[in-house]
Formats: sequence, C-alpha cells, structure tokens
Amino acid sequence: MTTNLATVQADFPFAPYRSLSNSELQERIAKVKREMGSRLLILGHHYQQDEVIAHADLTGDSYQLSKLAADSPDCRAIVFCGVHFMAETADILANRPEKLESRNGERVLVILPDLSAGCSMADMAAIRQVEAAWSALGDVIDTKDLTPVTYINSAASLKAFCGRHEGIVCTSSNAKAVLEWAFARRKRVFFFPDQHLGRNTSLKMGITNDQMPVWNPHAEDLGGNTEEAIVNSRVLLWQGHCSVHQMFTAAHVNQFRDKIAGIKILVHPECPQEVNDIADISGSTSKIIETVRKAPAGTKWAIGTELHLVNRLKAEHPEQEIHFLSPIMCMCATMYRIDLAHLCWSLENLQAGHVVNQINVKQDIADWSLIALQRMLDVSK
Repeated sequence: MTTNLATVQADFPFAPYRSLSNSELQERIAKVKREMGSRLLILGHHYQQDEVIAHADLTGDSYQLSKLAADSPDCRAIVFCGVHFMAETADILANRPEKLESRNGERVLVILPDLSAGCSMADMAAIRQVEAAWSALGDVIDTKDLTPVTYINSAASLKAFCGRHEGIVCTSSNAKAVLEWAFARRKRVFFFPDQHLGRNTSLKMGITNDQMPVWNPHAEDLGGNTEEAIVNSRVLLWQGHCSVHQMFTAAHVNQFRDKIAGIKILVHPECPQEVNDIADISGSTSKIIETVRKAPAGTKWAIGTELHLVNRLKAEHPEQEIHFLSPIMCMCATMYRIDLAHLCWSLENLQAGHVVNQINVKQDIADWSLIALQRMLDVSK
C-alpha cells in the first residue's frame, strides 16, 4: 500500500452521529470551525452534496483545492470532502519539503472523513498492473521512447511511477499541454487510468484511433493487443473510465436536440468519444462552471457531468435553462459517502486531539509523486 491510513482510537465513536439531525450536525460543525479558525481548512470538491459544500472553506477541482490549501500559511489541518486520491495529493503538496521548512517541520494533518470514499476510476489501475504492463511493453518497444502520463484522478503510487520514469501528471484542463510536452520528448505516451480523456484529447491533436490501442490489464498477452498495434502506437490507453461520465451516450445528446430547439450540449472530456465528438463544448469541471457563468440569460444547456454539480448550477443560474444530460440519475457514489455525520465526527475528534482517518503518503511515494506533479506545474506556467 502507498498510503498509511492512520486511524487512532476515536474519543467520539461514530455510531451516535447517525442519530443526530442535520441541524444539530451543522451547529456542531460550525462550532469546531469557529474554535479552530484558520488552522483548519475544509475542502469541498464540486461533486459533494450541497449540505457538505455549505461548510467548505474552499470549493473546486481536486488539484486546485490541494494547491490552495497547501499555500495557506496558517492551515495545520485539512479535512478533504472528496475521495482518497484527492486527500493523497493534498498531503503531498501541503507537506512538501519547502512547506515543512516554512513551518519548522510541522506537518499539516490531512483527513478524509470517510475512508470508503474512493474512486472507481483510480481503482481500475493498480500499481502492480501498471508495472506489469510497463515490463511487457519493454519486450516489444523501447520504453525509453515511452512517456507515462497519469491523470490526477489516480493513486499516489501511479504519480510516483510517472515521477520515476520521467513521466508527468495531467488534469482535464491541461491534458493537451501535457501530451504536447510528452511528444516533444518521446515518441509514445502511456496514458492512464482514464481512456476517454486520453482519447478525446489525442484526437484533437490529430492522432487517430488506430494509433491508440487500449491496454486491458486483465488480458493475458500485451493487454489484448498485437505486437504490430503496439509498435504502430502513438498513445497507449489504459482501459479505465469514470463510472459517472461513462453513462452518457450519443442518444442522450440527440434526444435533447430533438426535444429542445437551440439547446447546447456541454460535457466533460471523461465522456466517451461518441458524446465528446458531437457536443458543442467539452471541458473540465472548471470550464463547465465558467461556461455557464458567462453565458447570457436564456441560454439552454444539457450538461454531461456529475448530478450534484449540474443541480447546483441549475439553482445558481435560474436565468438559464439547465438540464442533466442523462435520463438516469447519475451521481458519484463514492463522493456521496461524505456526509454531515462523517464530517462532524472527524472534526470533533480532530479538535479533541484524536486524529481519525488521516491520509499520510509514504515519503518515497510522496517524493516521486511531487516530481511528476512539478513537471505538470512547469508545463502549465
């Protein structure tokens, strides 16, 4: 395992929190926030439930949140309302060498209110699988010509793998710039864990589908590919996906266009190619939010991303007509695990000096991950 999940004996057992009303939980959360002041930062990812977002000091995408929290001079504890890989990134950035030095060696605690809040996409690429794939590829091509690129939505172990192998991390906002950086140095890219972001970004760069074989980690030989396909590849795509964005289809897009005149389709690049190709706009979560905020009154949207975010945009922009792209209710189930009860429980234990659900990335993993993350930062300047 790449992360130590430090759960000490809780001064306040979790079970009683389940019986508290939302109003009681809200009052107790607010009390801890007042008493801890700027030493505490609660981070809320865009996909969180509204009642959790209401208590967040900062909201945003995972990397944006981690960076903002790490740059806070007063913060000594981060409670990340998101999923596991996000809390790992926060720990890596908040406790990198120069930050520790500025605090005289004092670490920032990073807490995930519910340790079961994982990410199905990140779980689709285990470090042992990626290392096995890299070794198998080395029997067919020269891996010195191959740059590993991991999406930020991945375990710290994969970020560290990229750091060790002269690779890099990307977000959905900077994926194109990262791929350009990679191709300027080497012939091929190994992109994981989300095949759709890798494919959709590469297609816009002129790379064709026949140059992008998909690596199935469960296949016996070469990820289910021929040697010829590997040799002729430009981008090797890992067979992974986001369970939320995978749900959207071209049929959903066509239904809205048939039903509502003038509607625009706005999707995340984690959606399948069939959706991404026919959407009016494809972009990161931040781009989706900014696009809606800047749109004139009366604009009609069907948005293909997580349900909580779409509903929040709909509430914030009554001057526009906003629809969820899929007829099926589709939310991030693991994000949904963070609720007021878990948030209150983790905060009250933290205040009492009993740290529960701490995310503490092993030092060697953090060091190599930071190298890959720094390369991304340099590319994005």
